[in-house]
Amino acid sequence: MSAPKWLPQPLMSLSLLVIWLLLQNDVSGGHILLGAVLALLIPLVTAPFWQEPAPIRAWLPGIRFGLIVLWDIVVANVQVAGLILFRRPKSLTPQFLVIPLDIESPYAIAILAGTITMTPGTVSADLDPERCHLLVHGLSVDDPDEMIANIKQRYEAPLKQIFG
Repeated sequence: MSAPKWLPQPLMSLSLLVIWLLLQNDVSGGHILLGAVLALLIPLVTAPFWQEPAPIRAWLPGIRFGLIVLWDIVVANVQVAGLILFRRPKSLTPQFLVIPLDIESPYAIAILAGTITMTPGTVSADLDPERCHLLVHGLSVDDPDEMIANIKQRYEAPLKQIFG
């Protein structure tokens, strides 16, 4: 069953409404009404740019993945602050890493690149044209193989479960 034309992305609409209310920190009638209007209009306006819905195959690993990413962002913030405040800049070992990709879904690759970039201390720099390798810059990389294995295990493996 497909969504009605006036609600092309129901999950996005719900997410927009919830995010709006969280950002406003107020659940009054006016904010609910304005959030609902935005939640209906934004997907309608952006509908021509959507190709197809993301083929999510497993929701539970998706929720687990979101919690892991949130935790990693908090931990990385503390680690990067420690690196900046308490280590000399010359003791940092910045490095580019080439991460071989096992995932093929463009959605999964985009989420992986975004996750790496959102985690302080790492930035996704490039994706090769065949989508087989992701170039990542690390602020301080002591063991490149360990960092690559960590990214593949913590982020890529769950994305492979989520998107198949």
